[in-house]
Amino acid sequence: MKVLLINGSPHGKGNTYIALHEMENVFAAENVETELVHIGNQGIRGCIACGSCAKTGKCVFDDAVNEIARKFEECDGLVVGSPVYYASANATLVAFLTRLFYSTPFDKTMKVGAAVVAARRGGLSSTFDELNKFFTISGMPVASGQYWNSIHGREIGEAQQDAEGLQSMRTLAKNMAFLMKSIALGKEAYGLPEKEAFQRTNFIR
Repeated sequence: MKVLLINGSPHGKGNTYIALHEMENVFAAENVETELVHIGNQGIRGCIACGSCAKTGKCVFDDAVNEIARKFEECDGLVVGSPVYYASANATLVAFLTRLFYSTPFDKTMKVGAAVVAARRGGLSSTFDELNKFFTISGMPVASGQYWNSIHGREIGEAQQDAEGLQSMRTLAKNMAFLMKSIALGKEAYGLPEKEAFQRTNFIR
């Protein structure tokens, strides 16, 4: 079992990191390998809808997206963490995820996804919802915890004082580890669900 954790904060060791690291400790106890990648401080541009990835299987911009695509393909679970900016995820992270999910041709079905958000006070639920949509459009089960997966803190390190938020991260990691292991057993016994040919219905014809 392996989990890839994406830190979408500009701060490498800020409050988003504190949440993700709390999960890392639980994954280690559950014998789940982890890799934490910090992308929130990188110059990642958005998708330009050029369609090149449909032909080559990778994004036309050869940056962290293509590098991490290989790690994404190999992992059993993906955790995405972001601070809240204007009730939304960090724009760098959104650009990264948009290109990562769109440009990768491999099947993401039954990889487990989890979103983690950090904020001073508000905007957590909308950001949490925004990130989960990347998973649900890709056939990825979403891991849940004991509450919405959020932690509070404004200044770097303040999240360490949010006892409930830290507990939520630990619960999420335990549930995610259980879900990944259960899916692995299910795939071994029953295989993946059979897929129908995709039927695209456009609103304008």
